[in-house]
Amino acid sequence: MASPATSIPDTRLGLSADEVQLLRQHQQIALSQAGGSSRAASAASSQGRLLLDPSSLQTLGYHFDRLMQAIQQRLQVLTQQTQISTQAQYDRAGNAIQVADAEIARFREILRQIDELEVEFDKVRRIREIVRGFRARIEALDRRVR
Repeated sequence: MASPATSIPDTRLGLSADEVQLLRQHQQIALSQAGGSSRAASAASSQGRLLLDPSSLQTLGYHFDRLMQAIQQRLQVLTQQTQISTQAQYDRAGNAIQVADAEIARFREILRQIDELEVEFDKVRRIREIVRGFRARIEALDRRVR
């Protein structure tokens, strides 16, 4: 059993019940990973206490350092994946804009060609009216001559 000098009641730490539970869990993990006995931590935990001797605190400190390093590495990986994903989306959006711009240019060219054809159709209509007028005159002259 842990002596009163090396443990402290968990209520004196000012932590919530969830935080105390998490601290206990990590203290047991840290001691078991360090090759030490987690029995002392379990015994203290069953009495509502946490181990605070220098060795236990040092082991817990190393454990949290490793945990923080693992979290930082995971955060870096996620940050890189986010950047890659964001760049891919940006590239796709850029490509979509380029495709849209090309289609708009193609559409404008088609509209320009349609406008040219309409002008040509107007010319043909005017020529057809002129030809009809000439034909009507010729037919009238032909009737007069006969």
